[in-house]
Amino acid sequence: MAQAELDKAVVVAGGGGFIGGHLARRLFEDGYRHIRIVDVKPFDEWYQDVPGVERLQLDLRDAGACREAVVGADEVYNLAADMGGMGFIENNKALCMLSVLINTHLLMASQAAGVERYFFSSSACVYAADKQTDAAVVALKEEDAYPAMPEDGYGWEKLFGERMCRHFTEDFGIETRVARYHNVYGPFGTYEGGREKAPAAICRKVIAAKLSGRHEIEIWGDGEQTRSFTYIDDCVTGTRRLMDSDHRNPLNIGSSQLVTINQLVDLAERIAGIKLKRSYKLDAPRGVRGRNSDNTRIREVLGWEPTERLESGLERTYRWIHDQMAQSVGTSLANPLTPSRGV
Repeated sequence: MAQAELDKAVVVAGGGGFIGGHLARRLFEDGYRHIRIVDVKPFDEWYQDVPGVERLQLDLRDAGACREAVVGADEVYNLAADMGGMGFIENNKALCMLSVLINTHLLMASQAAGVERYFFSSSACVYAADKQTDAAVVALKEEDAYPAMPEDGYGWEKLFGERMCRHFTEDFGIETRVARYHNVYGPFGTYEGGREKAPAAICRKVIAAKLSGRHEIEIWGDGEQTRSFTYIDDCVTGTRRLMDSDHRNPLNIGSSQLVTINQLVDLAERIAGIKLKRSYKLDAPRGVRGRNSDNTRIREVLGWEPTERLESGLERTYRWIHDQMAQSVGTSLANPLTPSRGV
């Protein structure tokens, strides 16, 4: 990578969180030395501690905080949002919508500060609900976001953010890039507390069942709803590739490996080496019936697509969550878990 590229000043908004923390670490490992991480959380609550970076605790819903965050920046990655898994976004629509303040104020501040490139993390929740009513879903192409009927609350906020990026490019000339993430998972993420997504929640439940000896698990919905899940390393690679590309339109960054939630539980059980009695909470939030990523365009634009299989990514995620949970209950980790079979 050219030295001029590594000398750029890069801001990672939301860098105290899951994806932002992994992105900041990747930038550091790639040789960037002018990295500023901004997050609303106190420093001791940040998901990762990246060495040699500037850290700011700021509430980016505030316009003044956004101006402070982007001073001297060449590139800005906006991964800041008030969000979580389906249980959170279905029950906190107003909070999710308020994240529109972050993107609006950060875009305005970036344009005023002369930022060269701006990245916005959107979501597959922008896709029209009527295209996601069948578990055997046809994979979603970028144009399937219109006519608009996104996930209420969170999906509308993301779709509005995409339009803001488009029009700031058209009207003010700032280069913007937009990724539609599909269910990102991996280590150093939320796995309890209500904001966790399905892979982390399932891992947590399976681990809790194993550690407690109560071999039971509750599954939201009937377990036959389908999703694709994107490992964090693929997410970061795709983000970096998109930011460096000439592609101005929203782009899927997601795995195309479609599984049911029951199959996700099967994998977690296999990793743990146990079999659990399943109960189904049919009135729990469960989102659309089926969702998958069509990767035709990302292959055309970037010559790349996510490659990490769920089997291997979930095993690494499971091991990390197990270590956190085992430590929290004082369980000795002297004897490593038995390697899984058939995963």
